[in-house]
Amino acid sequence: MRKWNAILSAVILVLFLVHSIAGSFQLAGILSGGKQWLTIMTWGMTILIVVHAVLGCILTAETLRSIKKSGASYYKENRLFWLRRISGFAIMFLIGAHIAAFQVKETAGAVRLPYFGGLQLTLQLLLAASVAVHVLTNIKPLMLSLGTVKARHIFTDILVILSVLLAAAGVGFIIYFIRFNVL
Repeated sequence: MRKWNAILSAVILVLFLVHSIAGSFQLAGILSGGKQWLTIMTWGMTILIVVHAVLGCILTAETLRSIKKSGASYYKENRLFWLRRISGFAIMFLIGAHIAAFQVKETAGAVRLPYFGGLQLTLQLLLAASVAVHVLTNIKPLMLSLGTVKARHIFTDILVILSVLLAAAGVGFIIYFIRFNVL
């Protein structure tokens, strides 16, 4: 099950990067159109995220059973494990806010987005931060699970690229907030 979850994680990461880049460009007003393929890809990614979350919950439950059975939790030694789980649970809740914030509605032939105020911006930035924590703390175990041990020399490069893309997503949300509320 862990191997399937690792493969699923890699696919989600690729889809997320495409979604993040295209979404940031759309929010900044640089990219228009392409809505159909982006919507299909996004809902496919959402389904994969749900499967990943279910697998993560099952694996976490197994870990909790092992902790209870052994009687020792070793919290200090397992802080990174719990950080990964907590950020994953935060993402599950914040995805709902993300979907609600960008749910497109067509009325009288015009495309309308819901109000995007300070609360929506805060929730989107929290989502970007949660995804950053979750992805950046899980990239090394993901690489190991996929057998890319020899790719250790590019690990820092991957972290930098992912950090820049996640920061760009945050900037895209801020630009969209400014465009929605000021311009």
